[in-house]
Amino acid sequence: MLVAAALAQASTVFAPLALAVFIIAIVWPLQHWLQARMPKLLALGATILLTVSVCLAFGSLVVWGFGRVFRSIVTNPARYQTLYDNAVTWLDAHGVSVAGLWAEHFNVQWLLRISQLVTGRVNTTLTFWLITLLYVVLGLLEVDDARLKVEALHNREAARVLLQGSAVAAAKFRKYLLVRTQMSAITGLLVGVFAWIAGLQFPIEWGVIAFALNYIPFVGPFVATVFPTLLAMAQFNSWQAVLGVFICLNVIQFMVGSYVEPRVSGNVLAISPLVVLFATFLWTYLWGLFGAFIGVPMALAVLTFCDQHPSSRWLADLLGKPVPPGSRKS
Repeated sequence: MLVAAALAQASTVFAPLALAVFIIAIVWPLQHWLQARMPKLLALGATILLTVSVCLAFGSLVVWGFGRVFRSIVTNPARYQTLYDNAVTWLDAHGVSVAGLWAEHFNVQWLLRISQLVTGRVNTTLTFWLITLLYVVLGLLEVDDARLKVEALHNREAARVLLQGSAVAAAKFRKYLLVRTQMSAITGLLVGVFAWIAGLQFPIEWGVIAFALNYIPFVGPFVATVFPTLLAMAQFNSWQAVLGVFICLNVIQFMVGSYVEPRVSGNVLAISPLVVLFATFLWTYLWGLFGAFIGVPMALAVLTFCDQHPSSRWLADLLGKPVPPGSRKS
């Protein structure tokens, strides 16, 4: 509990560091390959430039998808006002006074607070990424030195655990990101095709949004099904059509996440679904949206290091990949 409280209170320090370690593990093979062919600083510059370009391209794609949808909502207020009026009428008929709740809780001061919160969040996000970038630059410069220091430790067992655990965890990070990207692409493609066939507005945008949100386990796919369903409520006049959209989108998410992904990742990334869910919600609670993304890699790292030592290997066997009968580790 004390560690969790410290991580939550010092999130501005630990969250960028955790993301930087994750990025370093992903891009280190490229940095190592470039270092063998050019000066170290030049290789570092090329690695950082490529990493930043990929992050900016991904961020621009997400902003484009969400921006197109929200601009449509803002420019077509009459349609959503009608939907809101119908919902208020139905709720009033069932004894729920939405107008009273709106007047009590939503006013100009509330809008000002939301605007200030959004502005502050944007500034915090920019600072977060700048700190992360600084960590990545310094970390890539010190990877070789850190390895040499660990190899020189007098405690040979600790050195072995750190070296093997780091190497295996980094390999799992790269495998995790590769599989997550493949599954996100498949999900985005299927969602976009379904939205086009169903006649939903913005099928390409919905595919992009599903692709981006699929990087966040559980939470992302759920949000990616709710947004198109809400728009379908304003577009279609039949509740059966809206329900069909919601069901089909969830079927796509379930088939990709529960059937395709386990067969692509195999036992390398096989951890208990309970651990995945717990890690996602725990780190979301501690670090917000970024925690939802980094939660599963953090769980993979913890279980990987537990697997490197006999005294903690039981935990990795219990919560990690299944152990076939008759193949128990000594």
